[in-house]
Amino acid sequence: MRGIERVRGRVGEINDLLCAVNLLTWDARTQMPPGAAAARGKQLATLSKVARERLLSRELLGALQEARAEDVTPAEADELDQLTGALELLERLPDGLIEALAEHRSVAQAAWERARADADMSAFAPALERMLELQQRMAQAIGYDDHPYDALVGLYEPGMTAARLQELFGALRGGILPLLEGIRASGVVADRRFLQRHYPEGAQRDAALHFAKLIGYDLGRGRLDVSAHPFEISFTRDDVRITTRFRRDFLPMSLFGTLHEAGHALYEQGVDPAYVRTALTTDVPGLYAVAGTSYGTHESQSRLWENLVGRSRPFWRAHFGALRSFFPEQLADVDAEGFYRAVNHVEPSLIRVEADEVTYNLHIMLRVEIEMALLDGSLSVRELPAAWNDAVGATLGLDVPDDAQGCLQDIHWSTGLFGSFPTYTIGNVMSAQWLEAARAQDPAIAAALERGETEPLRAWLQENVYRHGRRFAPDALLERATGRGLTPEPYLAYLDGKYGELYRS
Repeated sequence: MRGIERVRGRVGEINDLLCAVNLLTWDARTQMPPGAAAARGKQLATLSKVARERLLSRELLGALQEARAEDVTPAEADELDQLTGALELLERLPDGLIEALAEHRSVAQAAWERARADADMSAFAPALERMLELQQRMAQAIGYDDHPYDALVGLYEPGMTAARLQELFGALRGGILPLLEGIRASGVVADRRFLQRHYPEGAQRDAALHFAKLIGYDLGRGRLDVSAHPFEISFTRDDVRITTRFRRDFLPMSLFGTLHEAGHALYEQGVDPAYVRTALTTDVPGLYAVAGTSYGTHESQSRLWENLVGRSRPFWRAHFGALRSFFPEQLADVDAEGFYRAVNHVEPSLIRVEADEVTYNLHIMLRVEIEMALLDGSLSVRELPAAWNDAVGATLGLDVPDDAQGCLQDIHWSTGLFGSFPTYTIGNVMSAQWLEAARAQDPAIAAALERGETEPLRAWLQENVYRHGRRFAPDALLERATGRGLTPEPYLAYLDGKYGELYRS
């Protein structure tokens, strides 16, 4: 047996363990009884420990050394490089840290859910303080030059640093803030009252599934469930699940939330079958089974389908009739143009997942600044609510009425995802680059999108993004498909074009 085959055999077993971790995580976030949180945490810790031990075993390291001496294909070489880099990083983490994180995630998430329901940050503070301590230990073990944030953001977006983020954020602010000022001064106000009529949950679910399938989500290899915070999770490309949440008095929550998660799912379902159970579908340092090359690249797909396609005028010209068929009474007096304008209304809001495209990245920026302060110790957990409220006031001009609509609104810190928030903005920027390149390279894609047809774009993304899994680094993947690395110009041009037309008409 060749060394590469021995490597794949071992990594395949580890991937199976991590898929079991994902399955237990999915269950914990969708249907596990609240009293099981502590036991579930220990189960996840045990599986994470076993996976780490197998990753650092003599058998795998020996097979990897043998494989690196063999004549391999370019894809196999990339696979071995991916695994080698991941193991080098994993070896820097002290014994017990990954297991401690895995065990605490379940406990912290349960504490967050209770605290959020009661709008009481103090109830979550002890769990968050413990999670922050573990994240600081993680950053120290990984190592960094300038700021502990560099170590953590690099787990989710290889090559990204705090300094590079600040440069990106500065460019985005330079385009977004003048646009927002112009929108506020325009006096244009979309009628959104119909979005807050009563929308039965069953019909919302049916509509959400219809539009997820419309953009290509394969329900033969997936399903839709309900969770406190929507997410996508996979157990190989043949079992990719998404969740949403419903508000009977706000239709966009489930509709666009489902399109968002379906965008993630298209990436996972589209990975090359040859990469299943290999290092090209396994996020080893974080001990997750994830096919995407980075969280930002993953997020670029969810934001592309949710916003650049799902909130576009041509999409609703073509498909508003289908949406109305699910809600004939609620949408009887609404047309496609009215719906398009309503779901693209710009107004600063408290909740990130409900934010419009223009203000969304401002939510991310304030979270990143708070995360950096928590990690370097300049902000304590007890000071967090006040710091959050002050940042929202300064950035968005809003008063925060309670912790549920403030610092407790996101699940991320309870699950240990410090450093992941920037990937939402990175994904937004990437999404415009993908779409710009697809339109330029194949005029048929632009014509199809004008008709509300999505399959040609999905085929381009399948060829240029999905099938590669984790083979290429984010910038390399962008350069292969678009001719350049991450750049904000296409995204800012998209925002200015779309919202300039909406608010200057």
